[in-house]
Amino acid sequence: MSAPPARTAVVTGGASGIGRAIARRLAAEGLNVAVFDIASTEDGDGLLVDVTDRAQVDKAADTVRERYGPVSVLVNAAGQDGFTRFAELPFADWQRVVDINLNGVFHCVQSVLPDMWEGRWGRIVNISSSSAHSGQPFMAHYVAAKSAVNGLTKSLALELGPRGITVNAVPPGFIDTPMLRTAEQRQRLGGTVEEHIARTPVRRVGRPEDIAATCAFLVSEEAGYITGQIIGVNGGRNT
Repeated sequence: MSAPPARTAVVTGGASGIGRAIARRLAAEGLNVAVFDIASTEDGDGLLVDVTDRAQVDKAADTVRERYGPVSVLVNAAGQDGFTRFAELPFADWQRVVDINLNGVFHCVQSVLPDMWEGRWGRIVNISSSSAHSGQPFMAHYVAAKSAVNGLTKSLALELGPRGITVNAVPPGFIDTPMLRTAEQRQRLGGTVEEHIARTPVRRVGRPEDIAATCAFLVSEEAGYITGQIIGVNGGRNT
């Protein structure tokens, strides 16, 4: 008996950081992986997509279908941070951060959902943020958008569950990414990375691969009874 065809996954923001680790892990698990990002991937095989542009998202989704077949897994990892005192935050900056972190999820889910709906099987994982639990000064727009992603996750889980589609969110904690290092340079962490590690129960900074491992499980067949959950990967912080 021949093996079933590999499932097809789309990972947004997959050219760097957490998104890249997720894309690599899912590919290692045997999935066909397509990356949507505004930057080129290392192998040049990703699709240049601005997730805030619905036309670009739909065109890229059609390209993925032509290459691999229907999309049954979506990981929304594309994101944009921002560090501005709220009283001085231009509305255009607010709008841009919300557009990428929240509206981008909307566009990507709607674009690939018909494949999952027809196939009666799907896995959606939204990368949110631990700041949605704790808040974060100078990042009101980012925290607001990521908090909305958690709410969207729960609503979609209830709506799509009867069709065999699970929807979960992973809010990363203190993960060693370019975003973290930028925050450290701008003195927005409330201390150094080493000081934060000392306050983390497992006594280390997180790695993008920690998030990727959780996503790999959540998109698997074995995770079919897990939906509507906000699963923190944070070394014991913000639990």
